[in-house]
Amino acid sequence: MNSFRDQKKFIEALVRYERKMDPKEREIFRLIVDRDKDEEDLDSLSFADLTELYTKYYVNREKKSLDDLFKKG
Repeated sequence: MNSFRDQKKFIEALVRYERKMDPKEREIFRLIVDRDKDEEDLDSLSFADLTELYTKYYVNREKKSLDDLFKKG
């Protein structure tokens, strides 16, 4: 089940990507943020929407090692 901590984490991560969302996704996200500001727990459908947006926009890229750039070959 969704937790309030996950809900906060997803919303905080997605705030930076809000302007990249299409209008429908932005509206869904705004509704979720408003519910979060009212300190409501999201229902399963809203949390699924939030999770979908998180996986679509928040890409946790692996950091490349700078050591590879400076190897003598």
